Amino acid sequence: MAFKEFLKYLKKKNKSYAITYLVIVILFTIWILFLDSNSWLTQRDLDLEIEKLEYQKERLKTVIEEDQHSINQLENIDSLERFAREYYGHKKENETLFIIETKDESED
Repeated sequence: MAFKEFLKYLKKKNKSYAITYLVIVILFTIWILFLDSNSWLTQRDLDLEIEKLEYQKERLKTVIEEDQHSINQLENIDSLERFAREYYGHKKENETLFIIETKDESED
């Protein structure tokens, strides 16, 4: 409402002033929204980047928790031995180890 009153005041004063003020306001708005280094577009892109990084941070936190759980389990010598046997094929002295490979259905 105040804007309309302001335009009426400018029309009474002089039309060239009204046009000049209107052009300045439009240019200022365009400058702030699109051309400035802190423009609305830049801020929107930065907000999207922040959201993406926060999502990645949460995913990495869960991975860290899983790894910490694995580390805690491997501190026990029995769990460490089982892990070495399953994943690296380690064996005790005078022990024969048989590795049986099964054919997956997806490889057919």
